[in-house]
Amino acid sequence: MDTYDYVIVGGGSAGCVLANRLSADPSVRVALVEAGGEDRWIWCHIPAGYLFAIGNPRADWCFQTEPDPGLNGRSLKYPRGKVLGGSSAINAMLYLRGQKADYDHWRQLGLKGWGWDDVFPVFKRHEDHFLGASPIHGAGGEWRVDRPRMRWEILDAFADAAEQCGIPKVADFNGGDNEGSSYFQVNQKRGRRWSAARGFLKPAKDRPNLTVITGALADRVLFEGTRAVGLAYRRDGREERIAATREVVVATGAVATPALLERSGVGDPARLSALSVPVVANLPGVGENLQDHLQLRTIFRVEGTRTLNTDYPNLLKRAWMGIEYALFRRGPLAMAPSQFGAFTRSSPEVATSNLEFHIQPLSLDRFGEPMHPFAAFTVSVCNLRPTSRGSIHARSADPTAAPVITTNYLSTEEDRRVAIDSLRLARRIVEAPALARFRPTAHLPDPRLVSDAELAKAAGDVGTTIFHPVGTAKMGVDGDPTAVTDARLRVRGVQGLRVVDASVMPTIVSGNTNSPTIMIADKAAAMILADGASATGSVPRRAV
Repeated sequence: MDTYDYVIVGGGSAGCVLANRLSADPSVRVALVEAGGEDRWIWCHIPAGYLFAIGNPRADWCFQTEPDPGLNGRSLKYPRGKVLGGSSAINAMLYLRGQKADYDHWRQLGLKGWGWDDVFPVFKRHEDHFLGASPIHGAGGEWRVDRPRMRWEILDAFADAAEQCGIPKVADFNGGDNEGSSYFQVNQKRGRRWSAARGFLKPAKDRPNLTVITGALADRVLFEGTRAVGLAYRRDGREERIAATREVVVATGAVATPALLERSGVGDPARLSALSVPVVANLPGVGENLQDHLQLRTIFRVEGTRTLNTDYPNLLKRAWMGIEYALFRRGPLAMAPSQFGAFTRSSPEVATSNLEFHIQPLSLDRFGEPMHPFAAFTVSVCNLRPTSRGSIHARSADPTAAPVITTNYLSTEEDRRVAIDSLRLARRIVEAPALARFRPTAHLPDPRLVSDAELAKAAGDVGTTIFHPVGTAKMGVDGDPTAVTDARLRVRGVQGLRVVDASVMPTIVSGNTNSPTIMIADKAAAMILADGASATGSVPRRAV
């Protein structure tokens, strides 16, 4: 077997950060193992390419959830990135950190080092913000943050309408309190997607101490007793193995990580027995605690204003979109899936914003299907702090078998209450005077649905994932029977194994999850380097 100091499993957002940070020490050998391929596909770089990448097995694992009672028996497509850069190569590109209260809550759970004052400097140190360094933002880092490159009249009018409903206009969502409305800041640079592969992996890829292995599907972590010593993976139809002298770092994401742990003998013994996998560590929390943001997509027809629904079918306008992007890197091809957002509270009893609106100057029945043949815009709203919990588990010991994803959306009374209030608030904003000149009329859900029972059912009919699964290998304190990792992201009950991805979040953050995952990976890399330095007696290159 080839031998390395660190074997990183998964070349997604977290894996790219880890590869950059760990290989910065020339004295250690690092391997990054990725099941997908290179991101050498045009739709991984043009922002609007998500329309073509999501649902395409070239860039997406194309997972599917189990039928969900909360969604009236529907199952959902569950996209996850399948190239270097992972989901950052196909996602919405929205730069959001979440709220100060999210991380202070983690600290209050006993997770030392994860409060806002601890993570805020990490966000800043890897950031390259378009406005330069400031008390809120950093400059010169690997994670580029840019302004959106076009505006829409209907979105500006929505901002006015939201303000009329008590949601103020703000300049930035990332100072710790994201309440208000604004155009989203995006992970782009001069109109091109800025993925984790482009920002973190590409600058490090030529380092002689970093080896990147693609097309390698992780099968299981290899153990000697309870110590992780390597990884078995499948490549070109055969099993290969790679050894790790210090640590194996699993960074395969909240969907793939619990299944990999279970195939490796880490999980609930009853589940492992059903997979015919010997038990290495009894951790019943593996795969549990799944949390996701369920978005409720409301659609309104409008008159007298441009939307992408009416622009795209026009061949001349469509041709101009391509020319405009080629020449100036702006226009619809430079758009993120959602351009404008708003954060607010579903009721006065909520301490901080628990709703996020994504506003789009277009509409369609389902993601990946054609836009409607009439002018319309979409007002999606999600519950930022759901109390419903699902699970993700290995379907079998075969790594090619898709995991069992049980979402359990809207399974608590609190989540159903927030959903009902969210739909009513979306209607109230659209009915505000600022939008009246466009004569908005509800297309979805049916405007005749007004009672609590009708709106609860409507939420199940229109709800869909906004692609933010977290929590399936959560970190927790000693004595927490559901904890999979500790505050330093070490897997409990074993040695030489960490999990570093969105699965370690004990509770979901109040916003999009990609940049918080980047932060977790950057912070984890500092921990790994510090622990490695402590073991060898050398000086760590970065402070934790």
